[in-house]
Amino acid sequence: MIELYHCVSARSLRPLWMLEELGLTYRLHMLPFPPRVQARTFLQDNPLGTVPLLVDGATRMTESAAMCDYLVRRSGNTTLQVREQEADFGAYLNWLHMSDATLTFPQTLVLRYRHFEPPERQQPQVAEDYARWFLARLRAVEAALGHAPFLCAGRFTAADVAVGYALLLGQHLGLADHYPPAVQAYWADLQARPAYQRSLQIQQEAAQAQGVDPTPAPDLR
Repeated sequence: MIELYHCVSARSLRPLWMLEELGLTYRLHMLPFPPRVQARTFLQDNPLGTVPLLVDGATRMTESAAMCDYLVRRSGNTTLQVREQEADFGAYLNWLHMSDATLTFPQTLVLRYRHFEPPERQQPQVAEDYARWFLARLRAVEAALGHAPFLCAGRFTAADVAVGYALLLGQHLGLADHYPPAVQAYWADLQARPAYQRSLQIQQEAAQAQGVDPTPAPDLR
């Protein structure tokens, strides 16, 4: 049984969405955000106190984009991954890594210095600079979508799940109105996917059932 430790609409939504796309059986553990402060016992499972944490037998993973690739490979699905022999294999890996290292990273600084720090420690200029950095990085996404409906291999893959979460987080930050036109259309298509919609509903229901605040983590203040 795959176990996923998750906070509402945190980066752990990536593997939750992937699990739903693949139809895999899993157990979802909801945690209050941030778990390293609000759920100290979680440090026994993950010393970093971060989500996601995915446990699959002896396998333990803490990187959300890597989980997306792991899950499609584990499932044997041949459409949601890009295999080594395919021309877009390198692009697929690049998008998986870019989703967090290039896209989500600057957003975390916006969250911290605009919303999560106490007023005396907030840094509006830092937050503004990194918001612009994130939006500038979307030029790569816009370019990829100029000739295809998805990021690579001409089909929906785990790379779209990984990048899609960055677009969701940008929406929570009030940046979605600034997305380039092709990115806005792509994001609308991703949100229409049944597995994405199920993921949002499942996390809300699980949070309420497990006594966790159902407010999306990026919206907490």
